[in-house]
Amino acid sequence: MIVSEFLIKEGQSKEVRIELQYLPCLEYFTCILKYDRIYIDIEERYVKQTYRNRCSVITTNKIDTLTVPVKGYGPASSTKDILIDYNQDWTRRHLGCLQSAYGKSPFYEYYVHEFSRVYEKKLAYLVDLNYELLTICLRLTGIKKDIRYNLSGELIDQKAVVNAISLINNRKQPDLNKYYSAIPYYQTFGNDFVENLSIVDLLFNMGPEAKSVLLRSCKSQ
Repeated sequence: MIVSEFLIKEGQSKEVRIELQYLPCLEYFTCILKYDRIYIDIEERYVKQTYRNRCSVITTNKIDTLTVPVKGYGPASSTKDILIDYNQDWTRRHLGCLQSAYGKSPFYEYYVHEFSRVYEKKLAYLVDLNYELLTICLRLTGIKKDIRYNLSGELIDQKAVVNAISLINNRKQPDLNKYYSAIPYYQTFGNDFVENLSIVDLLFNMGPEAKSVLLRSCKSQ
């Protein structure tokens, strides 16, 4: 399992602690943009039916939720210990849904192979899957921050670190987004813009302009 620091250090004045999510929504990335150092906590308590193992994309007729099935966990299980359940053919569904949703998007053909290679590995742990996918998304968006995979037990100055664990979630109303203010961009389907979908929606539709959209989507406070 991976517990490491990656990407380029920029500053140390503002810090936040968040959980690791699956192909996160745009608010997750605007949160990262707001802070200089980001601690991604993989020892926090796993909460089911959250963005830790699911994301949202838009298809021809609806918003579709893609869920990574997991197994063998209890109410007090740590996120780092969550195993992926491959008894269900979920990888085919996820890749098929991305093909259906974004196959005709401008940048799908340039990026999809990077994601499909991760799924082909059949990683055992959810944190490893989420780590590899997040690393790809940060590189494709050009976001370079001091991001550390921090264990809950590690000593850090809690007074200097904003605790945003579970703050970015799929159960709240859009007007409660702390870090994200919707800026419409081109989407393949429909006439009405759908906000705060998975980062893949932005990447496949906007490509190199994704970071610019994210920067303009950062909520002023």
